[in-house]
Amino acid sequence: MSRMNEGSEKSAPAGDLKQSAQQVGQNLRDLGGQARDAATQQYDQLRDQATEYYEQGRERAREMEQSLEQYVQEKPIQSLAIAAGVGLVLGILWKRS
Repeated sequence: MSRMNEGSEKSAPAGDLKQSAQQVGQNLRDLGGQARDAATQQYDQLRDQATEYYEQGRERAREMEQSLEQYVQEKPIQSLAIAAGVGLVLGILWKRS
């Protein structure tokens, strides 16, 4: 009878080990899912923030374009002189390089 008890005692720790391994595997899957969810949430936040910055940049560019157009319409001679000066400076710099 003692041999029967020995066999059952050896299988019990093996069953516990198998159960522990399954529990560890489940815990790892759960952690992986949590990490994936956190990464997805962070990605979504960054994407939304980037989209917002992009839209703000587009709006500022439109405002600057309108301001420039208004300035050129109000002061065409001055605008032409500024453009010629910038072109001259760029031409000189280009020639030197």
